[in-house]
Amino acid sequence: MALRNAPFWLLVLLAVALRDSCDGASSHSLKYFFTGISEPSQGQPHFVTVGYVDDQLFSYYDSNSQREQPRVSWMEKVGKEDPQYWDRNTQMARGIEQIFRAGLETLRNRYNQSEGLHTLQRMYGCELRRDGRKGGFEQHGYDGRTFITFDKETLAWVAPDPQAQISQRKWDGLPGYNQYWKGYLEETCIEWLEKFLSYGNETLLRTETPVVTVSSRTEVEGGMETHVCRVHGFYPREIDASWTRDGEVWLQDTFHGFLAPNADGTYHYWISVQIDPKERGRYRCHVEHDGLQDPLDLELKEPTDSKSNLWFIIIGCVVAALVVVGVFAGIAGIVIFIKRHQDGYRAASTSDKGSSSSDQGSNQAI
Repeated sequence: MALRNAPFWLLVLLAVALRDSCDGASSHSLKYFFTGISEPSQGQPHFVTVGYVDDQLFSYYDSNSQREQPRVSWMEKVGKEDPQYWDRNTQMARGIEQIFRAGLETLRNRYNQSEGLHTLQRMYGCELRRDGRKGGFEQHGYDGRTFITFDKETLAWVAPDPQAQISQRKWDGLPGYNQYWKGYLEETCIEWLEKFLSYGNETLLRTETPVVTVSSRTEVEGGMETHVCRVHGFYPREIDASWTRDGEVWLQDTFHGFLAPNADGTYHYWISVQIDPKERGRYRCHVEHDGLQDPLDLELKEPTDSKSNLWFIIIGCVVAALVVVGVFAGIAGIVIFIKRHQDGYRAASTSDKGSSSSDQGSNQAI
């Protein structure tokens, strides 16, 4: 893939950007990311578009290949039902690529910047949450910062600085444009998400039971114990994992790791707690997941080796997450923008005519 040689720090940020917190994660989402780069490194594309169902990359386009292509076997069903699907989306992606190239030049002039490396990014889409609620968003970023955001409740664009307000006035002034996007995010996008879930139901709607283990060590100073509860190999990603004391959730002296994908499409997560060894019997690692018939509560055991490699286990979890990032190397450039604002982005994008956008008219120039 064209971005295999992307800088390592971008890959690290990508792993963070794609992860969700364990609390309040959406049940299913459709995500699209668009990235334009003014001066990419040698061999890297000027423009990249990727699509995700949940955390599974299913479509990809870049300015080097000039072709939008499937990235999972279940997307072959789309081409069989609609033979023009990939040709149509390729043409759309090429059109958006030209818009991005012009947008980069426009914004460089607006901000009175010299030539050099600049990034223009966009993401929009929808989600189906576990409780039945639906969500959606549309947002643009420039050089790693939010440029303009669509508020579908007020039917208005929100711009944080004067340069972005130029685009705000332009887009708010387009007849029917904001109403179109509201309908797209709340209806059309959801319809495509449901369709993609039906295509990939064998993988996207499966259940994998988590494997839960507890490791521990005694601190050299102070005599306190640190216990790590590691949950591995589960799917879907929604999981409730916590430390409890006397049956109640215990947050004091706890540390939460990232919920991150494994190479096989499952997820892993870990939490640690520091306790007084005299109170060890009061604590449990509590886990609830769709793959478990009943909640799981693991007791803590006395550390067998005060010089155990507990922290190597923790580091191993982090390294494993970074290794998985290689799977997503093709979209590394998007994370400059996403990392800084990920808390507001729990949604995704798709199309009523194809995977990249609903139609060319919806992709307005900056």
